[in-house]
Amino acid sequence: MAFEPPRRLVRALGETAPDAGGWLEKLPAAVQQAVTPRELTVERVQVPGGRSSLVVLVRRADGTPAVLKLAPPRARPESERAALAHWDGLGAVQLLEPFVTEGVLLLERLHPDVSVRSLPEAKALLEAAGTLRRLWVEPQGDHAFETVAERTGRQAEAMRATASADAGVTALVDAALVARAELLAAPPEHRLLHGTFRQSKVLAAERMPWLAVGPDPVVGECAFDLARLVRDRVEDLIASPSGAAITRRRIKRLAESLDVDQERLRGWTLFRAVESGVRAHRVGRSQDAELLLEFAGWL
Repeated sequence: MAFEPPRRLVRALGETAPDAGGWLEKLPAAVQQAVTPRELTVERVQVPGGRSSLVVLVRRADGTPAVLKLAPPRARPESERAALAHWDGLGAVQLLEPFVTEGVLLLERLHPDVSVRSLPEAKALLEAAGTLRRLWVEPQGDHAFETVAERTGRQAEAMRATASADAGVTALVDAALVARAELLAAPPEHRLLHGTFRQSKVLAAERMPWLAVGPDPVVGECAFDLARLVRDRVEDLIASPSGAAITRRRIKRLAESLDVDQERLRGWTLFRAVESGVRAHRVGRSQDAELLLEFAGWL
């Protein structure tokens, strides 16, 4: 199968995984190797697609629509598979094959071009939050998922390195690291989390109105998962003269609706916004960095 990987995927992997060039070059052959034994018919590559994996719309031998997803090891596809298997379709896209093929997932077909982001903001937040709630379950006792402490520990090291080279972000990084230390001192929950949840990760479906896709699962407290949703449509928040007030109201509303401690949600929102802003700064996405760090300054 001959095709060019979507530009978004190539650009994103170039920023986050410069060593992924070999994986990208082998993608056409990898797709063919995944399609043939499953007797799949390829319809098209989803464009613009995701930032960490290739999504191919296919049909199974019986004509059922499905999605074939291929991801490099850095994207932790086996962790995604384990989480989807554990959720078993409750709030998330259904895994269609239980056996393991390295870096390949066969998933139920949702409506890839319709996310809750297409809804008015208030309705979108409500639907996204309701979907997220269903994912917060106890992980299996023998799980191998990364913990919030482990993931944010790696991120904290990268943040410190960037701050030491750029005094302009030092104050925000310091505040974010203090917040992380306080939050990890007494984590209140041990739940399986989506890990990278936002409005664009919730797609329209047939068996339920909305289902989550693309988890990067992690185990920890629910406030960590909800924090990424707080800053959705950050560009609109920054453009609004009352953006800071809207953000505070959003934190309060989401915390109350999902029974999450408001201050813990604010703390994780701060940490995750600063981490994302510093990372954007590090790879040269200066506009994204400015938006995220200004947002973090409101917290």
